[in-house]
Amino acid sequence: MMNLGKSLVIKGELSGSEDLTLCGHVEGSITLPDHQLTISSHAHIKAEIAAKTVVIMGAITGNVTAGEKVEIQATGSVTGDVVSPRLVIADGGGLCGKVQIPKPGHAARKA
Repeated sequence: MMNLGKSLVIKGELSGSEDLTLCGHVEGSITLPDHQLTISSHAHIKAEIAAKTVVIMGAITGNVTAGEKVEIQATGSVTGDVVSPRLVIADGGGLCGKVQIPKPGHAARKA
């Protein structure tokens, strides 16, 4: 698992083949098709995101596509569309956008 600290600012494309925890600021795109992306409570992300699982404790502006699950925790927020077979929003978590939950066996399309 890779952890990017809260003082880091990244602009551009971020992709990988391992789980990733973001604590800083990212602008651009994040692609982890077979892995989990965790957005810490200190993180501010402005990106298009595609990952197997996305756990959100910080703030995301942009669309989120997950192959398995998106989980917005109590301190998390998403301003953008979400596409995922499973969506969990904890009490206090925020979502401003459209949600698409594909049927099992159907490929997810961007919302």
